[in-house]
Amino acid sequence: MTGKNFISTTELAKILGVSRVAVFKKIKSGKIKAFKVGRNFVIDKKELGKILEKGLTDKQRTEIGKAVEKTVKEYGETLKLLGTT
Repeated sequence: MTGKNFISTTELAKILGVSRVAVFKKIKSGKIKAFKVGRNFVIDKKELGKILEKGLTDKQRTEIGKAVEKTVKEYGETLKLLGTT
């Protein structure tokens, strides 16, 4: 395991805006997949998308979807050009 591919519970707590205790509770309940390394847990960065998505309400998902659609509609050509560089 390399450090680049994993984050600590402290880092995840900061990302989620919750306490480390809340992260540990989610790990213990199985809501967050983590690996024990010594006395600590680490979370694979590949799991971040799933973790963050679970934290969103339906209203937030809808708002994000609308914002993405609006951005693509207004800036689609610019985004395409940015993607080719």
